[in-house]
Amino acid sequence: MNVLATRTAPVVGEREIAMTCDGAVLEGCLRTPAHPLGLVVLAHGGSGDRHSPRHRFIADLLGGHRLATLTVDVLTAAESADKAKVLDVELLGGRLAGVLRRLPVIPEARRLPVGLFGTGSAAPAVLWTVAEPDARVEAVAVRGGRPDLAGERLTRITAPTLLMVGGVDPRVLQHNRHAAELLAGECRVTELSSPGRSSRPGHLSWRAAYSAAVWFTEHLGAAAEPSGCTATRRR
Repeated sequence: MNVLATRTAPVVGEREIAMTCDGAVLEGCLRTPAHPLGLVVLAHGGSGDRHSPRHRFIADLLGGHRLATLTVDVLTAAESADKAKVLDVELLGGRLAGVLRRLPVIPEARRLPVGLFGTGSAAPAVLWTVAEPDARVEAVAVRGGRPDLAGERLTRITAPTLLMVGGVDPRVLQHNRHAAELLAGECRVTELSSPGRSSRPGHLSWRAAYSAAVWFTEHLGAAAEPSGCTATRRR
């Protein structure tokens, strides 16, 4: 991937994790840098993608910002071939909520503030999950997809949320801005590309990963070190 230089940090630990949610065995890859500030759960609707170069790149960049990552295949191999399930926001969201409930039994994740990062079809599912009453999520970032498909659940989300739009399609930007207006907490809509910006291969992926890393570092770092400051709402 041809991208700009990024910060890197040595990975102290990397291991595979299997979790049973709603009768399905979900596979995940946990990567932990030295002295992590928090844990970011990377969700997507496919199967086997946790080892893809794209997700590995995101995990590496987040790790360079002292963020542990748990990259999760929210669907099994058989399910990922079913388009209806790939687009089922409630199914994906319910599975992801199950993953969050199991984090306390993972020693490396037990005391870390948690963030959620979703792309494409997993974007609305991530937002669906954050609205669950028992979801303890300190920050959220999603790229692309249709975040507005999370529906009325958007009005229950108080965690700081970053919505990233990867293209110049005005309809996609409109969907993201509409979703942002419904969110109850701090929110930012970031356009990753526009006329005149670099179109080098991998540039949008780098911008998305870097923007998410900065967002999670700011908010998970604040959660790890309690302060009396109140977050402001940003657009």
